[in-house]
Amino acid sequence: MSIASLFGFGPVADVNIILHGEDSRQQVEYRVGKDKREKAPLYFDGESVSGKVVVRVHEGKQLEHYGIKVQFIGCIEMFYDRGNHYEFVSLVQELAAPAELTSTAMYNFEFKNVEKQYESYQGINAKLRYFVQATVSKRVGAITQTKDLWVYSYRMPPEINSSIRMEVGIEDCLHIEFEYNKSKYHLKDVIVGKIYFLLVRIKIKHMELSIIRRETTGAAPNQYNESETITKFEIMDGAPVRGETIPIRLFLGGFDLTPTYRDVNKKFSTRYYLNLVLVDEENRRYFKQQEITIYRRNENEQEALEDETAES
Repeated sequence: MSIASLFGFGPVADVNIILHGEDSRQQVEYRVGKDKREKAPLYFDGESVSGKVVVRVHEGKQLEHYGIKVQFIGCIEMFYDRGNHYEFVSLVQELAAPAELTSTAMYNFEFKNVEKQYESYQGINAKLRYFVQATVSKRVGAITQTKDLWVYSYRMPPEINSSIRMEVGIEDCLHIEFEYNKSKYHLKDVIVGKIYFLLVRIKIKHMELSIIRRETTGAAPNQYNESETITKFEIMDGAPVRGETIPIRLFLGGFDLTPTYRDVNKKFSTRYYLNLVLVDEENRRYFKQQEITIYRRNENEQEALEDETAES
C-alpha cells in the first residue's frame, strides 16, 4: 500500500475500457521495446469502435466528478519530439454530466464507421497509434485510462508490376546483371531473381543479399534517417566465372515486415531496399541497392479469387 493510500489520499476509483467483441477479434502482436511485445485487437478502416467504460468506486469511497468522456484518437508520436502528439483523428463523446458516484457505473459508447486512413506502425523514431481514452474529470486532476487497438490497411495488388533489371560493374573488372521478377511484393510474397556474371576480373570471395528498412522522420533540416537490416543471407560462396548464373529465392513471410509507407501525414516514411553486396578477397565491398514496394493484401479475398479462377 502506498503512503497516499494509507492516509486516504489515494485514488477513489478505477477506470476500465472494454471493447465490444474484443475476445473474438484477431490480436496483433507488436514490438514496444527491444525485448517487449504487446497485443491489441485488430480493426479496419471504416469499422465502428464500440464498448463500455466501467468506473469502479472503491469500497467506502465517494467519487465527485465533473463529467466523464470517452475519445477515439489517432495520432503520430515522434520519439525525438517527446511530448508532442500529432492527432489526425480526434472524436469525443460525453458519457456523464457532473455527479457523485458511490458504486460502480458503466457507460456505453460507439464511434460509428470511424475513418482510419493510416495503418498502425511501431518504428524506430515514429509511432502511429489508435486508442480509446476515457477521462473522469475531478476538481483537481482527472482519472484517465487508455486502450490501444491496431489497424491494418489492405491494398489491391498493383495492376502494373514490372520486373527489375539492372547492371552494376567496374570498368574492365566486373560486369554483372541482376533481375528480380517484380518490383512490388505483398507481405507473404516470394522474391525470385537471377544474377548474371558477364565479366569477372576480380577475385570475388562471396556475395550476400539483404533487406533493409529505412525510416525517415521529420522534415529538413531536422530530418532523421534510420536504417535496419531485416535479414541478410549469403547467396554465393567462392569465385564466380564469366557466364555463371546465381538464382535468388527469398520468402518474405518469415520476416517482421510492414507495408511501405510514403510520407504518412507528412511526418514519416518507411521504405524497403534489396541490397546486393559482393566482397572480394581483399574485403572490398561492391554493392547495388534497389527499392521495392511492399503492400498488405487481404489473404482471404485473394484465396477466394484464386479458387474462382481455378474453377472457371
